Amino acid sequence: MKSALSDLAFFGGPAAFDPPLLVGRPNRIDRARLYERLDRALDGQWLSNGGPLVREFEERVADLAGVRHAVAVCNATAGLQLLAHAAGLTGEVIMPSMTFAATPHAMRWIGLTPVFVDIDPDTGNLDPEQVAAAVTPRTSAVVGVHLWGRPCAADQLRKVADEHGLRLFFDAAHALGCAVDGRPAGSLGDAEVFSFHATKAVNAFEGGAIVTDDADLAERMRALHNFGFGLPGGSPAGGTNAKMSEANAAMGLTSLDAFPEVIARNRANHAAYRTQLEGIPGVLVADHDRHGVNNHQYVIVEIDEETTGIHRDLVMDVLKAEGIHTRAYFSPGCHQLEPYRGQPHAPLPHTERLAERVLSLPTGTAVDEDDIRRVGDVLRFCATRGHELTAHHRDPADAAVAPRATTAASPVAAPRTTTPTPTIGRS
Repeated sequence: MKSALSDLAFFGGPAAFDPPLLVGRPNRIDRARLYERLDRALDGQWLSNGGPLVREFEERVADLAGVRHAVAVCNATAGLQLLAHAAGLTGEVIMPSMTFAATPHAMRWIGLTPVFVDIDPDTGNLDPEQVAAAVTPRTSAVVGVHLWGRPCAADQLRKVADEHGLRLFFDAAHALGCAVDGRPAGSLGDAEVFSFHATKAVNAFEGGAIVTDDADLAERMRALHNFGFGLPGGSPAGGTNAKMSEANAAMGLTSLDAFPEVIARNRANHAAYRTQLEGIPGVLVADHDRHGVNNHQYVIVEIDEETTGIHRDLVMDVLKAEGIHTRAYFSPGCHQLEPYRGQPHAPLPHTERLAERVLSLPTGTAVDEDDIRRVGDVLRFCATRGHELTAHHRDPADAAVAPRATTAASPVAAPRTTTPTPTIGRS
C-alpha cells in the first residue's frame, strides 16, 4: 500500500511488481495440444499452402463470426490489403482516427487515401453522421473499427453506405467473440478482418482472417493471398503471399480451445477492476457490456485531468515505475501521426478528447485478483493525490522528494508518439 509520495517507485520507493505486469501478455494455452498439432503437421509434411490445420482454423473462425467463409492470412494488415484489392477499392476510404495505425497504413500502402472522421463519444466508434458528411465522388468504402471489441453502429453505417453505393468493411481486430443484438462481429459488414496477433485474446503467434458471406469475394481473396493463382485471367494486382502456415494455425486452434476460459478470466478481471476503482473521482472504467457482448480483452480506463489534477501520461509513468506497463490505446489519434499529420481533415474533437484520456490496464490469464488490487492501489493514489504528484513533477527542485527520470516532458505534454514496445500492438 502506497501512503506517501516517497513510497512510489517514481520517487525512489520499491516497485509494486517485479517482474513487471504487462498489457498484451499472451494468454495461457494447453502446450501438449499445441505440440500434438505441430507433430501432426510435421508428420504429414504439409506445412503451408492451405493445409488441414488452416482449413480447420478457418471453419472455426467462420462459425464464431456467423458467416460462411473465412480466409486465414499471415496477419490482419495483409488481410485489410487483400480485402481492398479483392473489392476493387479506389480513391478514398473513410475510417476513424481512433484506431491502431495499421488501419490507415494498410490502405495507404496500396495507394488508397484514408479519410478520418470523428467518433461517437459514447462508443468510441465511427459516427454515421460524420461518415455521411465525408463522402465524396472519390469515396469507395467505409472501414469501421470495432474499438476494444465494441461493435460499430452497423445498421446506420449500412444505410449510409447503401445510399452512396459504398462497400462497408470492418477492422474487427479486437472483436472475435463480440456481438450486438445477437449478431456476432464478423457478420456486420460486407467483410471483416480479425487479428490473431500474439497480444490478442486468440492468437496464432501472428495471423489474421478475413470473414464474409460473399462467396465471390472470398474466392478472390483466397486466390490473391496465394499470388493470384486460380483467378481466371489473373488479377491486375498480381496477388501476393499472405497465407497462414500450419504452425500458426496450430497455435490458433489451441488458442481457440482456451478462448472460453480466457473470456471468463477477462470478465472476472474487468469486474475486479471496476470494484477496485469504483467511486474514484475522475477515473472511469469503460463498461463494455453496455455496447453488446464483449470478450473483455481490454480493460480501458479514462483519466480526467481536470478532476484528478494529473494527466494520463504522468499516471502511466508512475505506473510504469511500479512495474505496471499500461498502454494508451489509441493515443495519439492516427491523424496526429506521420504520414497523416498536417493533412487536411474534418475536426475530430471527440477523437482527440478520448485519445488524451485513455489507457489500457493489464488483464488476461496472467493477471489475478491480487495483481488487480495492487494496480488499483497505485491508480487510486495517483488519482486522489494527483495535484500533489503533478506539482512535484513540474518543479522537482521544490519537491520534498525528487522524481526518477520519466518519459513524459510534463503532465500536460502533447500526446505520445513513441513507438509501441514489442510486447504490444496488432498486425
